[in-house]
Amino acid sequence: GPLSAPRGEEEAHPRGGERRGRPATMMQPGQSILGSVNPQFNDIGKAFVDHYYKIFDSTRAQLSSLYQGESMLTFEGEQFQGMQNIMQKLTTLNFQTVQHIPKTVDCHPGINGAIVVFVTGQLAVDGNVTTPLMFSQTFTLVPTADKSNWWILNDIFRLNYG
Repeated sequence: GPLSAPRGEEEAHPRGGERRGRPATMMQPGQSILGSVNPQFNDIGKAFVDHYYKIFDSTRAQLSSLYQGESMLTFEGEQFQGMQNIMQKLTTLNFQTVQHIPKTVDCHPGINGAIVVFVTGQLAVDGNVTTPLMFSQTFTLVPTADKSNWWILNDIFRLNYG
């Protein structure tokens, strides 16, 4: 009938093995699609946020060491690829001073040791702490090849209005 499964989904394999449509390799118990998970993902993500905003709010040009050629920033819907383009954007923002005041920081383990970090908070621009802007920002942090440090693969920033 019209609601029946597409051909191949329900049919048994001609040799009586597994049904069609299944992935060629099945996950074994205890395996994870994430690969190696860093058990300190929460502590690392939160420490990173403190480090990032401390640099951003004081010596923004020094953020360049946290981005690489593969990095991508989406800032208020505008995308920038690579450390140089990202730094061009971040160092020419239209304010004299800024202070990030994170209110929430949520972290998840990502694929191959990466860490996904979601931040919400307040932004005091040019000393305006009485009516701060609300913001949210998401980072994907990737370990360096020698696993001694972290860099930003993805950085998504939005002001929250309303």
